[in-house]
Amino acid sequence: MSDDRRTTVPVWTLATADVRVPGLAAGESMTAERLAELRGVLAVLADEPIVTLEVHPLPDGIDRGRGIPLDAVSPLAQHLSQFVTQSARSSLTVARATTSGESLYRMVVPAKVAARFGQGMVRPMVPKGAAGGIYGALVDSASGRIASKARFVPVGGAAAAGTVGGAGATAGAAAAGGTALTVAAPLVLMAVAVGVSAHADHKRRQAIEHITKLLEQLQEEKLDDEHSELDGCRDAIDKATAVLLDQGRPGVSLGLDSAVHAINTALGRADRRLARWQSALDALPEGEAVELGTLTKLFPGVDDHGGRFRAHLELAALAIALKRRVVVLQAVEHAQGDAGNPFENFTRALKRDQQRLDDLESGIAGVLVRLSALELARPNGLRPVFTTGEVERLLSAAHRIHRLGDGVTAGGRTTDVAIEIARDKDGSVVVFPALPA
Repeated sequence: MSDDRRTTVPVWTLATADVRVPGLAAGESMTAERLAELRGVLAVLADEPIVTLEVHPLPDGIDRGRGIPLDAVSPLAQHLSQFVTQSARSSLTVARATTSGESLYRMVVPAKVAARFGQGMVRPMVPKGAAGGIYGALVDSASGRIASKARFVPVGGAAAAGTVGGAGATAGAAAAGGTALTVAAPLVLMAVAVGVSAHADHKRRQAIEHITKLLEQLQEEKLDDEHSELDGCRDAIDKATAVLLDQGRPGVSLGLDSAVHAINTALGRADRRLARWQSALDALPEGEAVELGTLTKLFPGVDDHGGRFRAHLELAALAIALKRRVVVLQAVEHAQGDAGNPFENFTRALKRDQQRLDDLESGIAGVLVRLSALELARPNGLRPVFTTGEVERLLSAAHRIHRLGDGVTAGGRTTDVAIEIARDKDGSVVVFPALPA
């Protein structure tokens, strides 16, 4: 990041409960590297979750279609609006940064806290045509760093976010024995919930796109029925998300119960298929090459881009993505049911319900890694020489099978998680998929 023409970026430290932290030099600018160090210190020394919130100019041409829109009367939008308004009254830096009414807010949740959401909840999302890049309004896909030139200015003694809509517990400035922190459990809870939900929905869209192409080639009615049944759950989940994020309670009329049943049925199929795949791999001779014909009997279509095995993988990915959205909804409902400590209830519910999904994803990743490591043997036969077509098929299959392990991230190290929120002049917001910071 260069030093010329830097944008002044206010940054707040937000807590979800009263905590004591080391003193911060409010008003003194810092670099992005120094801010990252600060996040690490806060994560290590604080007993309760502490996140940072930055406000950047809204980039031109931002793709709002990737996120979840919420109108100005939604609890998250109200928490954010009240927070910004009160902060601007006591800070000229904040007032200048938010004067246009259009801004991009970036909340960064430390890795220590993100681990509570599970390893599989937030993973890098690779956009088309940008190998190695990740989605994000502020993150440059080539360098992986914040694209806008900025100097970060800590805002000390900021006003609290309040309890608009009753989403959470405490609100106020905690200053006992250390620097004043904004206690904003409702704001943090709602931002994390919507960001994670948007991330899961993005994974759903990716899976739908892949499955549609595969099933067009396979023309298998049973798999097409599985796909249709899962894709039909989206409407109920979207409506339940809207109701819960407005702090209502989803009723039976929304169809969420039937959607959850369909998703759980699909997860049951994925569990059974995973067990068969693992047993098939266990039965293969250890350390010996495997004939392609033997492998394709155990994993039909594993050597082809449009095979049944790959369709089963995508159906499992779709079921997992849909279930993760449901898990977030259940966690939000649980947290909002106890206004005393919403964030702790939220993370506790997430951890309990997502363990099965993490195990399923980890198991599938393990199968892909084991398959990619297999050595293919030349076909058995009486002929000493094989045709050019047979050789090309074997080489092509070997290449496709060895690439199955590409991009597998099971058990990876948890990173900081960033949630970006675009706020318009009318107070409405769009929350983008959570991504590794």
